[in-house]
Amino acid sequence: MRRRRAGGRERVWAARMRRRAAIRLQLLRLWLGARAAGQQGMATAEYAIATLAAVAFAGLLVVIMRSDEVRGFLLAIIRQALALP
Repeated sequence: MRRRRAGGRERVWAARMRRRAAIRLQLLRLWLGARAAGQQGMATAEYAIATLAAVAFAGLLVVIMRSDEVRGFLLAIIRQALALP
């Protein structure tokens, strides 16, 4: 009995399966590489906490800069710097 060669459909199907297997293997390699590298960068919750800390610090600076003592101190520095000798 003679063996039949794969027809056009079978060859196309086999090529698709090989491509899919190659893509899956590449994705698995990338995933394993990322797992082996450990955590790089901050997670979303860490970004949120860092953002809240930055906003709190900015708010504190605004409160400090609006006080009359700091405003007078800064004006004195600017006047002294602009004064002609």
